[in-house]
Amino acid sequence: MSSFNLFLLPGDGIGPEIMVEVKAILDWFGQAGIAKFETEMGLVGGCAYDAHGKAISESDMAMAASADAVLFGAVGGPKWDKVPYDVRPEAGLLRLRKDLGLFANLRPAICYPALADASSLKREVVEGLDILIIRELTGGVYFGEPKEIVTLENGEKRAVDTQLYTTHEIERIARVAFDLAKTRRNKVSSAEKRNVMKSGVLWNEVVTRVGKTEYPDVELEHVLADNCAMQLVRWPKQYDVIVTDNLFGDVLSDIAAMLTGSLGMLPSASLGAPDPVTGRSKALYEPVHGSAPDIAGKGLANPIAMIGSFAMTLRYSLGLGEAADMLEKAIANVLASGVRTKDIASAGQNAVGTGEMGAAIRRELAVVAR
Repeated sequence: MSSFNLFLLPGDGIGPEIMVEVKAILDWFGQAGIAKFETEMGLVGGCAYDAHGKAISESDMAMAASADAVLFGAVGGPKWDKVPYDVRPEAGLLRLRKDLGLFANLRPAICYPALADASSLKREVVEGLDILIIRELTGGVYFGEPKEIVTLENGEKRAVDTQLYTTHEIERIARVAFDLAKTRRNKVSSAEKRNVMKSGVLWNEVVTRVGKTEYPDVELEHVLADNCAMQLVRWPKQYDVIVTDNLFGDVLSDIAAMLTGSLGMLPSASLGAPDPVTGRSKALYEPVHGSAPDIAGKGLANPIAMIGSFAMTLRYSLGLGEAADMLEKAIANVLASGVRTKDIASAGQNAVGTGEMGAAIRRELAVVAR
């Protein structure tokens, strides 16, 4: 039985509650003899600031760097709204992404048939939806310099964020998108704002060249990011793989999340470049949703996005594709049986809590594994 080392960072808000359900699934896989998981727990976000005065400690960064994969819950909340900018809860996640070189963010948006009516859009628009957004994660406006607020001579303040991309950064994220498209429906849609942004002009040029010279058999289309947002709401099934920059990827993936009915449903993976010696990539897996402080501690959170993130861990970092298939099938079967947390329940439908949903998925795992 293979053994893996996972570093768990539950974070703030509902993060610890949903991580408990993943830990129980890790234990189930071990008891079933499928894989053994050694785990260490760390602090990130507001809880780390309370403990260390920073959003993540050096020791926890070292643990993250040495693990086979990192599982991350959520960070932030009103309690830390006024802490200094450089140690705000979100700074911990940004540092993990930057220091571990996690440049490729994979955000699937899948509408389970049982949840087609949970979307705010018509069933025919979202039923059968299966798209993948590839977001560049370590460049662009979130990391470009200068990034500052300065006081001008007349007393006014000026804020500057710099959108910056190099050819190399665009090439490597484009290759991730094209490679994944070849395993799906063989279509890439590249979203940028070349009509008003120089970074968009370069993005368009580089993606076009990579597609033409390295992936001539993959269909490539270019779409302005604002039009892409509109099209995601109008007819999302026209897309297969969408590749875009850090800022637009943040926005478009949240739009895609709500097509499925709830942010609580969507996992994500953040991957680095393969190690030249081992061939393995550093990776962090997290739900798309936030810390939801309004329901934290109440046992109401939907754990499916966190559990789905572990399924992506099995698939992309640990080479356990069959185990990932089992877990994803268990989730689909539980939803098909009518089990719902509050965020995806219909009006008047009885909703289960976090622990009950996790237990239902584990029970179904045992059925699927037979």
